[in-house]
Amino acid sequence: MTVADDAPAPPLAPAEAGLAVIARAAGSGNVSTAVADRARLAHDASHYLLTPAAVVTATSTEQVAAVLAEATRTGTALTFRAGGTSLSGQGVTEGVLVDVRRHLAEVEVLDDGARVRCQPGAVLRRVNAALTRYGRRLGPDPASEIACTIGGVVANNSSGMTSGTSATAYRTLESMVLVLPSGTVIDTARPDADALLRGLEPELHAGLLGLRDRVRSDARLRARIEHQFSMKNTMGYGLNALLDHDSAVDILAHLVIGSEGTLAYVAEVTLRTVPALPHAATALCVFDSIDRATDAIIPLTEAGAVAVELLDASSLRVSQRDPKSPETMRALTVQEHTALLVEVQDATADGLSAATERIRPVVAGLDLSAPADLTTDPTARARMWVTRKVLYAAVAGARPQGTTALLEDIVVPPPALPRAVKDLGVLLERYGYDDAVIFGHAKDANLHFQINPRLDVRAELDAYAAFTEDLVDLILGADGSLKAEHGTGRIMAPYVRRQYGDELYDVMREVKRLCDPAGVLSPGVVLDEDPRAHLKNIKTFPAAHPDVDRCVECGYCEPVCPSRSTTTTPRQRIVLLREMAVAAPERRAELERDYTYSAVQTCAADSLCSLACPVGIDTGKVMKELRAAANPAPVRAAGDLLAKSWGPTTAALRGALSVADAVPGPVLRATTRALRAVAGETLRDWVP
Repeated sequence: MTVADDAPAPPLAPAEAGLAVIARAAGSGNVSTAVADRARLAHDASHYLLTPAAVVTATSTEQVAAVLAEATRTGTALTFRAGGTSLSGQGVTEGVLVDVRRHLAEVEVLDDGARVRCQPGAVLRRVNAALTRYGRRLGPDPASEIACTIGGVVANNSSGMTSGTSATAYRTLESMVLVLPSGTVIDTARPDADALLRGLEPELHAGLLGLRDRVRSDARLRARIEHQFSMKNTMGYGLNALLDHDSAVDILAHLVIGSEGTLAYVAEVTLRTVPALPHAATALCVFDSIDRATDAIIPLTEAGAVAVELLDASSLRVSQRDPKSPETMRALTVQEHTALLVEVQDATADGLSAATERIRPVVAGLDLSAPADLTTDPTARARMWVTRKVLYAAVAGARPQGTTALLEDIVVPPPALPRAVKDLGVLLERYGYDDAVIFGHAKDANLHFQINPRLDVRAELDAYAAFTEDLVDLILGADGSLKAEHGTGRIMAPYVRRQYGDELYDVMREVKRLCDPAGVLSPGVVLDEDPRAHLKNIKTFPAAHPDVDRCVECGYCEPVCPSRSTTTTPRQRIVLLREMAVAAPERRAELERDYTYSAVQTCAADSLCSLACPVGIDTGKVMKELRAAANPAPVRAAGDLLAKSWGPTTAALRGALSVADAVPGPVLRATTRALRAVAGETLRDWVP
């Protein structure tokens, strides 16, 4: 299920001795090397696949600190995973995978909602639900909020449609409890936190201050950092921390944000919240060209728009297929059109009314291809947002079997946006990505694009490699960043040096060395010297079952699953089917033995997963089918007969239970033993 590209062995291989030591540190019952456990957690939302040597279920900060210390001592690679929604390969490893989702999900609202303290496994939507009564929410608002966790939001410095660069985890951090690879635990909220760091980790403390002074004293380096982080930017480490903060402990905390689990473990984080703005008005503005659309971005933003989402012509054509999209757009003959989805928000109805009046003249003055006006009608607004939110599902769901739904993002300085959209479109066309769509957060000049290559075909993998090189030239030529929201991960790690230059890249390498001297935390993520690292361990999508083959492994289904913390989730049920489809006989037999209970029999079959799934997969239905198919033929026939005559059946069952209740216990037990004896091996378990 992976395209290895002749990949060499990873620099840190988890030896048996290292695993044994980590198992003791993690505690009895918290470590698994079972094939099914390793396989189900090998898959995340990215297009990379690495199977861990062992899975540790995290239960406390103290346990994680002990595991980290032993991993460092034995040189065992270790990676943290929470929601598994990251798109760039941050949550996969061949070493030890530490699952922090299951037990570490506490949320505590502080100061009437002004702050919130969370453990890493808390799902973003749940945190915002806890803040709703206070009229507050978290600043980061990624599209994956239904499933992503606080751990991932902090690790990737997530943003979203309205957060920009000012409401990210980096900008709203109050304090954190972090665990260093040495096992040292630091609570940055303590008044003596900096002194503790100096006493417990003197080399790290001194090294961070040295790096701070180094970049501050060099005008070129300082200017480069300031430019890079004036945009949304999750490429490499957040070196702006060296400019923004003075003490070593504050620098460390802000470097950890966006470090994708490669510097330390965030056991707890306290974030400042922002006002929730429940009142909104929305307009869909369609222009006949990208130039007219991008010319409107600044006036709309200055007039108070909190969201300005761009959709290129391909995006509009895809959205037109949805019957829920606005009629005016479905009637449009799309040529070179570009749309802006514009929204204003406020905490009160009166405030929204004033905001609408400020922006309405700007909308009215735009040169549009179709009428547009701001509306507060929930149905009309929902139809407009369909044009934006349907894209991923529509393109991913319609992709050919075996292809990868690859969603990427980049950012450029705002003046470079019109040229970047055009050049990106030309580039996609040149490489034959005819079904590609371009959309994104126009206010931030942050573009997303989606392609569906078949990466298990060598020619297509080579084409993707060449496309990536041209994409890097395009974005860096515009002085942009190769990653705006999704994190560097494995996909862009080889290009960090090219984006920042040798001097700042060396600063990043020193940050990594100071925090993680043994290099055990997520090797290959964020920094990688191998120029082809992003083309290795590519995940493929073998056919497993026609009803689930469209799955993109995003994980949106997991938070609603009743069995998510007991056995498996819908995503895990699907990926295990895929694993079995291509497994060698011995491995397949082991997976099948576990699958019957952990997937088929323990599925609640409530189909809630289909409501959360962006491509509408009903995993519960598939599990019910597998459950039925596993029953003996006589049992299935009896079940069909009973279902077709349910009224008489329930009456008969009630009567039988009444009789059984009246029969003496010894007689009843003797009767059922006799029935089991004659039922045979196949039907015996169906007789109580």
